[in-house]
Amino acid sequence: MDEFRAVRLEKLRKMREEMHFDPFQITKFERSGMLGDLKLKFAHLTKEQEAPDEHFRVAGRVMALRGHGKAGFCNIEDQSGNLQLYIRQDVLGERDFELYRQLDIGDFVGVEGYFFATKTGEITLKVEKFELLSKSLLPLPEKWHGLKDTEFRYRRRYVDLIMNKGVKDTFIIRSKIISRIRTFLEQRGFLEVETPMMQKLYGGAKARPFVTYHNTLDMQLYLRIAPELYLKRLIVGGFDRVFEINRNFRNEGISIKHNPEFTMIELYQAYADLFDMMDLTEALLSDLAAAVQPDRKVPYGDQVIDFSKFERMTMLESIRIHTGQDLSGLDREGIAGVVRSMGLDVQPFMGKGHLIYAIFEAHVEAKLINPTFIYDFPVEVSPLAKKKPKDPEFTERFELFIFGRETANAFSELNDPLDQRLRFEEQQKELASGDQEAHQMDEDYLEAMEYGMPPCGGLGIGIDRIVMFFTNSPSIRDVLLFPLMRPRTEEKEIDETVGAEA
Repeated sequence: MDEFRAVRLEKLRKMREEMHFDPFQITKFERSGMLGDLKLKFAHLTKEQEAPDEHFRVAGRVMALRGHGKAGFCNIEDQSGNLQLYIRQDVLGERDFELYRQLDIGDFVGVEGYFFATKTGEITLKVEKFELLSKSLLPLPEKWHGLKDTEFRYRRRYVDLIMNKGVKDTFIIRSKIISRIRTFLEQRGFLEVETPMMQKLYGGAKARPFVTYHNTLDMQLYLRIAPELYLKRLIVGGFDRVFEINRNFRNEGISIKHNPEFTMIELYQAYADLFDMMDLTEALLSDLAAAVQPDRKVPYGDQVIDFSKFERMTMLESIRIHTGQDLSGLDREGIAGVVRSMGLDVQPFMGKGHLIYAIFEAHVEAKLINPTFIYDFPVEVSPLAKKKPKDPEFTERFELFIFGRETANAFSELNDPLDQRLRFEEQQKELASGDQEAHQMDEDYLEAMEYGMPPCGGLGIGIDRIVMFFTNSPSIRDVLLFPLMRPRTEEKEIDETVGAEA
């Protein structure tokens, strides 16, 4: 790597000292358009046909160089595509052609000329003016398989984006998905809002937080694990429909499904319930799927996820269907016996609801491939959801599972401040018993509830996981521009790069 960089540094020295030209001093280059659009505009040209009456200014990164002597071809690329350039010394003059000869893969150039088609029919720009806009000092990989460790892609995402068009497409699709979600909700009367990312108390989900400190206020703060309690304060304050496309932080493990920093859409709708949230979720995901595949059957890995139909079943029904165990009517000890027979641990703090949930997590989740709403969650694992009026051991909560992964979570929100206080108190007992993911007691939120909260439905959807499905990405790292990675030694990272000069 050092020797390749040294060669390029010598070229830069020659430009500055001998040619009196500095490629880093150019501040602006006016373009006539994007490469892909202009290339398409002249796609009608036949072999050796020219269009000299129109001149265009284009710019991009050099991705290929061919030819020797007094003429050559060069391929440049921008976000929209690539374009071949034809460059001649007798057109540019000695000085600019010498700059062209000093080019390396990765440099940025700006050119002006007119379009023609080569003998092979390649749409090409015949260059009449040439500018070197920026010099690349490090070599790009010759071919993508030259990177032996795929994790290098995540550590050097900028190289990944340069060399792999499919990666760039993934993040363009991600941006469009988020835009479509925003439009979908705004058309239904939802207001986009922002809530604090640093919070005095963490809550809204069962997760371990990241801790930080504010020096001026002499106060410990937490990076939010969810925006839920602040968004529901806005429902108390009189907003009927709110949403936030938010970044959350959870101090947990890293896997193909989990990153400590992730993106969600969370929304709340006054006077709505669990089943309204189901309908809204189904409509939203069906809309996104139709934009990807008109029949809403989206390939993922070696399977196809059918977004044209969504199943709905209670948690107890799903356990009975997928394990053969009928837990209805069993007390805590009876369910604990079933849990042990399945090889799962039973902890002292685990009530009946925790045990039911443990069976579901271990033996049902992974079997839910097509979109499936699981509802009627035990109250012990749903401290913010409203109890079922006729069965108070369970709550009006659902989670949506796709390909065995939790993708959405929703409640008929608890709006009884006295019940909420009791549940927070139970969470404090679990916290004292060693459950580090239990909720803290949030007195300010309880006070807000006592001013009156209307019946309300709430929904959270993991955007990263949605993007994974719609881009056929196997890992969450594939849909995060800069996923969190362990540090690595400089020597090992250098060994992973194979330059074009090699």
